[in-house]
Amino acid sequence: MKALICGSIAYDTIMVFQDCFKNHILPDQVHILNVSFLVPELRREYGGCAGNIAYNLKLLGGSPLPMAAVGQDFGPYSEWMTQCGIPQEHIWEVEDSYTAQAYITTDMDDNQITAFHPGAMNFAHGKKIQVNSNVNIGIISPDGKDGMEQHATQFADAGIPFIFDPGQGLPMFNGEELKRFIDQASWVTLNGYEAQLVQERTGLSPKQIAERVKAVIVTHGGDGSEIFTQEQSYEIPVAKPNKVVDPTGCGDAYRAGLIYGLLEGMDWKTIGRIASLMGATKVESSGTQNHSFEMTSFRDRFRNNFGYAL
Repeated sequence: MKALICGSIAYDTIMVFQDCFKNHILPDQVHILNVSFLVPELRREYGGCAGNIAYNLKLLGGSPLPMAAVGQDFGPYSEWMTQCGIPQEHIWEVEDSYTAQAYITTDMDDNQITAFHPGAMNFAHGKKIQVNSNVNIGIISPDGKDGMEQHATQFADAGIPFIFDPGQGLPMFNGEELKRFIDQASWVTLNGYEAQLVQERTGLSPKQIAERVKAVIVTHGGDGSEIFTQEQSYEIPVAKPNKVVDPTGCGDAYRAGLIYGLLEGMDWKTIGRIASLMGATKVESSGTQNHSFEMTSFRDRFRNNFGYAL
């Protein structure tokens, strides 16, 4: 049972400024802003939605197939994926381009200034999903605009059910484009803010979208999540993390849980709880691919959090 994960692969360069931006940015001088922040703490992480989802699905014992365009600097990331046992046959290199990169500076108030270079991600449409693909499920996660649109159509034409997960790519699409994604998809997943934006642009609430797909999943961070189907809705509680270190990448971990549950043919009550526990597990580590677990311990945590066996 394989999942084709369309989306970005990126490097995240994370810097920590040991002060607060507000102490160095003068509100009445922002029109001539010219500041420099000393960042003695820096780390480079492997990220991108496709990479993160694939990593988390692999932890669960799934078979992820990330599909993404990368640049000439992909070598270290490729070695990491090999070490993790994640296949790379659907990843291709774009000449004279860099892998997508996010440069994130965080201050002591947890404010962030981010610069994002899409690089090879802009060429995501360069590879097609084949009708005869040996794939059971797909996901369209944030990527280049043309790539997201074309891969959704290719999934639909190939008869491969897929999750539409617009995420950070949502602002690129108008109401009609979003409706087209929804009508092609089998499932839609959004966070609370994204659900409001989709409703504003399409006129469709999560319950109304659920009438056009198999299910709509809306996450609310520390307040849990909701799953809407045509028949009913499910309130999914949060799983308790042992500690809260870094929420970055929790959404991707959650989506890996959704894919795993769908591939295993589980009920929505259980699928949502697996996804919730994946998010709680990720929040306990910095970065998006530094956490790990054995399935035995994951099953124990599931029982302890939700009162029944996985």
